[in-house]
Amino acid sequence: MAIASDLFNRCRVNKNDDGDRFVGVKAEGDNVVVYFPIGYELPKTEQDLRQDILHLFSVLSEFTSRDDRILPMKKFEAPQSVDFPINAYLEIINYFMEQNGYYAEKEPAYKTGDRGKIDWSRTIKRQRPIIQANSSPIYTKYTVRYSSPNDKNLITQIHKYCVYESFSKLGWLFTPYLPEKPLLQRDDKMFLSVLYEKMANTYNDRDKRLFSAMISMIEYLDEQPNQKQFYFGTDRFEYVWEKLIDRVFGIKDKQNYFPKTRWTLRTGKKKINAALEPDTIMLYDGKIYVLDAKYYRFGITGDPNDLPESSSINKQITYGEYIYTQKKFKEKYGEDVPVYNAFIMPYNANNNLFSSNEIFLNIGEATGDWKTKGHKYERVQGIVVDIHYLMHHYIGKTENQIMQLAKSIESAFERNKGALPTDSISAVV
Repeated sequence: MAIASDLFNRCRVNKNDDGDRFVGVKAEGDNVVVYFPIGYELPKTEQDLRQDILHLFSVLSEFTSRDDRILPMKKFEAPQSVDFPINAYLEIINYFMEQNGYYAEKEPAYKTGDRGKIDWSRTIKRQRPIIQANSSPIYTKYTVRYSSPNDKNLITQIHKYCVYESFSKLGWLFTPYLPEKPLLQRDDKMFLSVLYEKMANTYNDRDKRLFSAMISMIEYLDEQPNQKQFYFGTDRFEYVWEKLIDRVFGIKDKQNYFPKTRWTLRTGKKKINAALEPDTIMLYDGKIYVLDAKYYRFGITGDPNDLPESSSINKQITYGEYIYTQKKFKEKYGEDVPVYNAFIMPYNANNNLFSSNEIFLNIGEATGDWKTKGHKYERVQGIVVDIHYLMHHYIGKTENQIMQLAKSIESAFERNKGALPTDSISAVV
């Protein structure tokens, strides 16, 4: 049975405006659509696109939780949690394709031969020995044990059901054809009982992953009345963007850089408030960079209305001022603590309004009229980052990305020789 496989017709890049914020995969009946985040450059070949789709699923799996995967429903309906076990489905597909078939247990069988693991009890009963002069027997043939696949047992039939279910939902990623329909009718209680027993009695890691994936699938199907409809993704990709930025550029102990506030009352009581928490603290070359990840549209539209507003700007300046004035940082970095501020927004380095192909691009800076001492942290740099690049380079060593971002943040200061930009001095690359 064939299924539609035109990947390009199934893919969209959202605009991050009202009604177009979802990132992930949505399926309603046979209509399956994959949505990429704003600024994402789709590749030119189907093979590369297939890899990008799988990578998108990986990013969403790593940087979203069940609470993030909430979709707003129609008016008067409660929001719907999106907990489709996409990795379980992909695990089942991968196992089927790698093994070139279904899971089959090997059951013991016996044959006559001169090689193999000898079953002496059966050999004595079934084989005719040569009797030596001293009356001792010599066996020239043995009954030996070997394994043969049993493709009719129950676990194989359950696997066939899961394979068919996986390909019916996500098989279009790999092939235009569906595997054969399973003969076994779905019985969630029985399926789960068999699978949990297999999980408890296998020591093969590959098989354990398969059984775990099959369990996740059956439990999901048991909870879902409508099998034709499924979602995996989020309407709040800004949280993913924040986590991506923090993963690539951030330090782990950033809480040391959080400004705190408190109440001290005339009654003698005190209240310590929750600290202001910058998204990311980056350290490079003896300098401190306070980063605020903004999943805003400016990198796509070039519209100043799509830039951070006063509340965000003032908050960044507060973060910088706190770090600059703290004794512990002056002791480490000197009296003039090198603190930089930046907003980090997505864009497409291959197709943009800035006539640039840089991965990290400084587009300008934000300042507060009430801050005029000339400290670096008072000037919040606007940086757009190629989102495709960042989504594919968050794993492993990130020293090069940190260096590039640091240079992009500092570029405005170098270009303007420390002075604030004026009408005659552009802060846009």
